[in-house]
Amino acid sequence: MAANGKLIEIEDLTKIFYTDEVETHALSGVHLTISRGEYVAMSGPSGCGKSTLLSILGLLDTPTGGRYLLNGNPVENLNFSERSRIRNQEIGFIFQSFNLIGDLTVEENVELPLTYRAGMPSAERKRRVKEALERVNMAHRMRHYPAQLSGGQQQRVAVARALAGSPSILLADEPTGNLDSKNGEAVMHLLADLHREGSTICMVTHDPRFARHAEREVHLFDGKVVSEQEQKKMEAEAQA
Repeated sequence: MAANGKLIEIEDLTKIFYTDEVETHALSGVHLTISRGEYVAMSGPSGCGKSTLLSILGLLDTPTGGRYLLNGNPVENLNFSERSRIRNQEIGFIFQSFNLIGDLTVEENVELPLTYRAGMPSAERKRRVKEALERVNMAHRMRHYPAQLSGGQQQRVAVARALAGSPSILLADEPTGNLDSKNGEAVMHLLADLHREGSTICMVTHDPRFARHAEREVHLFDGKVVSEQEQKKMEAEAQA
């Protein structure tokens, strides 16, 4: 565990995609620190690198260059199996599209990531699942299937699945993107409650209303972290 209270430290991170001899610089020298217990929103226009950065933070992808320390440990060059192991133990994901498995019950969906934890007894898995579903007020739907739930309820189950593993950080990629405004607000209030209870959260959103729920907003533009004033100026220049 990092002694300085910094959970995530990123230095000069780059990500280049190569297609048909064309280089696309998705991230160009990103510097970012996220402390324990912080609630950070990443915002910016479509294609600015938000989701790419979140994928790297979540060890779903690797950077082309730069440093990434998670809990004080360098993780930018880990192999696939090492990334998978750390991801399962340290990171909880909340996706725009919920990513629930249709033929599994709510309980089974939340339990699934825990089945990959070596040596975790079944009784401990069940306890964690029940506790996580109670935190999101969905314990009464444990036996239901995703198709029997509303979109807002499915996203609550997805949050419970992320929480069940007691991750160091929750990564939310446009968590309100597939919800109407009422359910979107409900999910944002849920994330705010989890933050008050001590969760570290990093959320990608294009919606300024939802970004304001976080205590700090990180603005991305053309693969770089910029100030809010810089972002507004660049967007105005792009539209001119």
